[in-house]
Amino acid sequence: MIRDSAEVRLAGLGLALPPAPAPKGIYKPCLIDGKYLFVSGHGPVRTDGSLITGRVGKDMGPDEAKLAARQVGLTILASIRAELGSLDRIKRVIKLLGMVNCEPDFEGHPFVVNGCSELFSSLWGEELGVGVRSAVGMGSLPGRIPVEIEALFELQEQVQES
Repeated sequence: MIRDSAEVRLAGLGLALPPAPAPKGIYKPCLIDGKYLFVSGHGPVRTDGSLITGRVGKDMGPDEAKLAARQVGLTILASIRAELGSLDRIKRVIKLLGMVNCEPDFEGHPFVVNGCSELFSSLWGEELGVGVRSAVGMGSLPGRIPVEIEALFELQEQVQES
């Protein structure tokens, strides 16, 4: 059975990718090393290029923060597409590190980061779209964003042309 590609699944969700953000420091948004794609920490960029901001537990609740984490996932996908040309070059999700800008008593970090994990699962399926993950709370994040996520993906093997 042939499954839909990640690009087809994304189109079917009706979600738009924001513009791939330019680095705000001295780093690369994506780096390929062998069969792996390392993705630097990304924040929630809207389709108009603006950032979602706020502190979880103060300026927004868990459900709104979960939507912000989904937007981080879409921002990561925009950077992947800019780097690789297609989301279909991704074989599987290996690891996510989700950082939540929250009040000290907030404990729902995993729930928030599920916004990104659920998106990736819907694109690559439960077996390939869900990897290992950490979800932690932070005292602050750049630009007052509520969520930052970095990721590691395994790439599809490239067919060598002769």
